[in-house]
Amino acid sequence: QVQLVESGGGLVQAGGSLRLSCAASGSTGTIDVMGWYRQAPGKQREMVAIITSGGSTNYADSVRGRSTISMDNAKSTVYLQMNSLKPEDTAVYYCNGEISAWRINFWGQGTQVTVSS
Repeated sequence: QVQLVESGGGLVQAGGSLRLSCAASGSTGTIDVMGWYRQAPGKQREMVAIITSGGSTNYADSVRGRSTISMDNAKSTVYLQMNSLKPEDTAVYYCNGEISAWRINFWGQGTQVTVSS
């Protein structure tokens, strides 16, 4: 079993920064890929950033250059540093972990990010 808990969301003004955290517990050693996804009202869930167990990263075009995904050495916590926030970044942000060989995904409960203009 894997549990993911997000934190770090909040209300910020445009141009501000937030650092989201995803604490993973349980049988996390089998997770191949972790990522951050977000869902805004009336929109589909979209990938924001992903990081593999080997450290490779990918970002959505909308956040590339102003966001950084990282994880600690123990691979127990994944972070999303978001700078130069825009109102369109407003969404619920979810942490995701995947065991690719078994096509199993784990999701956190989400943390709200609200960016005012």
